[in-house]
Formats: sequence, structure tokens, C-alpha cells
Amino acid sequence: MKELEKLKNTITEQTKGLDALELLKVVSERFGSKIALSSSFSDEDQVILDMLTKGSNSPVIFTLDTGRLPQETYDLIEQTREKYNIEIEILFPDYKKVEEMVNKYGLNLFYKNADLRKLCCNVRKIEPLTRKLSQLDAWICGLRSEQAITRADLKSIEADYKFNVIKISPLADWTTEQVWDYIKTNNIPYNQLYDKGYTSIGCAPCTRAVENGGDIRSGRWWWEEPEHKECGLHLKDSKQKKDRQCTI
Repeated sequence: MKELEKLKNTITEQTKGLDALELLKVVSERFGSKIALSSSFSDEDQVILDMLTKGSNSPVIFTLDTGRLPQETYDLIEQTREKYNIEIEILFPDYKKVEEMVNKYGLNLFYKNADLRKLCCNVRKIEPLTRKLSQLDAWICGLRSEQAITRADLKSIEADYKFNVIKISPLADWTTEQVWDYIKTNNIPYNQLYDKGYTSIGCAPCTRAVENGGDIRSGRWWWEEPEHKECGLHLKDSKQKKDRQCTI
């Protein structure tokens, strides 16, 4: 933990005052093939992907296919591959664990209670992500502090003790307007669900459009309280400890 914290402090100092593109160039050079973008193909992730292709000849990019993604997300993955002529690694959950889970609790177990929803996220997202991050020293995310109350204190460089890697959020202080200005200016492909009122896109059964003026994350797990709206990928220490107490 001390070494990870020390590395975080070093990189924070090295990237102080840099914009997102400059920051990505520095960390890409620092970590080489041991850093990757974990993309859900959100608007933020598309911005970062575009920046990475401008600053690196062979950026490592992967995504988690939970088996429940909207068709629009699959369409965007292919559009992105074609536009940038890049490889995107697709990670899948362990099918045996998925089978065991749905046979025991049902296909739509996530609607029943928060613990079952977290179980589903753990099997479909966290376990395959953990496998991938065990091969890396740093991962890049599209998180922004504006997105949710659970992300209000987000920093662009953090020590991720859950996965024992450096976590980089180059758009941490960007606004929604900045993200979309970049997308339009650079003609970046984006998920067509955004044009249908979606503001945050995950698995199809757990995502819906929001009313005009609604909170950015209100369309995700809308049956839960706002402070609980994380799948486990981005929980910080105190929340991680609480999440591990779930016995389901």
C-alpha cells in the first residue's frame, strides 16, 4: 500500500497542471503496455479513447461485455473499431458463475434487492475486471466528479487499493458540456441512446432515459437510493469494506 501511495503522489506531481490530453501522454509513456483504458463506451470514454489514439500508437483498450448490454452499445463498439482501426479486447464473465447465479436467483435478480443487484454486478463486471487489472499497473476511467454524489471527491490520479493499481480519471473535473463539445468538434461516434434521453448507460435492464433536468445518474438502478448507485468497480475504501460484508 505504501508503494502504491508513493507512486500516486509521484504521478500526481508529474501531471500537476496538465490538461487531459497531456496527462494521458505522460501516463502512457510512464506505464507503456501496463496501462489500459477500461471503456464502457460512454461519452467520456469515447473522448478519452480519441485522445489516446492521438497520443499513442497502440493504446490498450478493453471493455466488459456483461451479456446484458443494449444493442446500441454493441453497434458503437464496431463503429469505434472501424473509425480508429484499433483492437478492443472484449472481456466476458465466467459463464458457470452466471449460470449458477441466474438459476438460483432468476434472470432479473437485480430488481429484487440491493444485495442481489451487487451480486450480479460482481459476477458480470467486477470479476472479469479483476482478472484484467491483475495484469496491469494502471487503468484509465471516464469518471467525472459531476456524475454522482459518490464521485464528488474524485481526483484525476488515485491509488486504487481494491485492485492494487493506479487509477487515472483524466476528465475528473470536466463538465458534461465540455465532454459533448469535444465529441462534436472531433466528430467522435457516440452511443445513440444519448439522443433518446439517456445520460448514463450500462446494462439494458438497469438503464433508462431520464427526464429533462434529471440527475445524470438517475437512469441507472433507479429503484435504489443515489448514495448506493455504484456497481462496485469504483467504490472507495469505506464503501469497499461495507460492500464486502454482503454474504449473497
